[in-house]
Amino acid sequence: MAPVSDRLVTVFGGSGFVGRNLVRSLAKRGFRVRVAVRRPDLAQYLMTAGAVGQIHGVQANLRYPASVAAAVEGAEAVVNLVGVMHEHGANSFDAVQAFGPGAIARAAKAAGVQRFVHVSALGLHAGSDSLYAKSKLKGEEAARTAFEDTIILRPSVMFGPDDDFFNKFAGLARMSPVLPLIGGGETKFQPVFVGDVAEVLARGAEGALKPGATYELGGQEVLTLRQIFEYVLKTTNRKRLLVPMPFAIANVQATVFELLGTLSLGLFTPPLTRDQVTLLRHDNVVTEDASKAGLTLEGLGIQPATVEAIAPSYLWRFRKAGQFENKVA
Repeated sequence: MAPVSDRLVTVFGGSGFVGRNLVRSLAKRGFRVRVAVRRPDLAQYLMTAGAVGQIHGVQANLRYPASVAAAVEGAEAVVNLVGVMHEHGANSFDAVQAFGPGAIARAAKAAGVQRFVHVSALGLHAGSDSLYAKSKLKGEEAARTAFEDTIILRPSVMFGPDDDFFNKFAGLARMSPVLPLIGGGETKFQPVFVGDVAEVLARGAEGALKPGATYELGGQEVLTLRQIFEYVLKTTNRKRLLVPMPFAIANVQATVFELLGTLSLGLFTPPLTRDQVTLLRHDNVVTEDASKAGLTLEGLGIQPATVEAIAPSYLWRFRKAGQFENKVA
């Protein structure tokens, strides 16, 4: 690790999946890291990723400007990782992903922060009916309006030991004899390793990325939903029936899940929502324009980690005999 310096980076949402990896990366570079979250007590474990006093958590809520301003005070760079995949209570798409980035960007600009890095999502389309996609695009616009040199990262679905992608599908395969291929399973993804995304974020924080640029981050492989299910089944040594499900049927199923979530008063998290079904109508891959402009992992000189190199190291626990079942079908 590099010696701890006086350079401070504030990371909003630093206790999440991406945040944990970013905090470690920043600590290795010698930055002091301020982790801005709603519940600092739940982020205490991050302190062990650096030297004593190098990492600390502070309370910040996007709905309270004073807390956001306090969190960015004195920071050289600010990174926003806050986002939600489904709405719940006050955590609506508009509040978190449309309003939130602008609120942080305005505070960063007022505090004299040198660099602001915002994480959005790949596969966004201006004409999409998805509320998630619309809120992400509004968030990008709000951030750029308030902080014109905002660096935007658009990663595809991310994977790693604690992901909510391969782990989710493997858990579903463990419980259900049938796996639904929504829309026939033809939607394309370009899964990217969370460690690679954290590396790009850290470079952005230290000033190694192009100001005002939008980077699209995808892994080495482009896989359809069907191929992803097949890979998970092969790696976990399970045989399940893959059944194509039309988008219309998937919408009905998602409606039922959402109703159950409402009736349970938040105790049940819908495994699928209508908005997610809408998102599956579009591919989630790096565009040709981004590749030509060098605004990708490869353009930054980063060789993306493959799914095969990382996923088996944590998917083994979904095999019937866990670590004692080493043979892959």
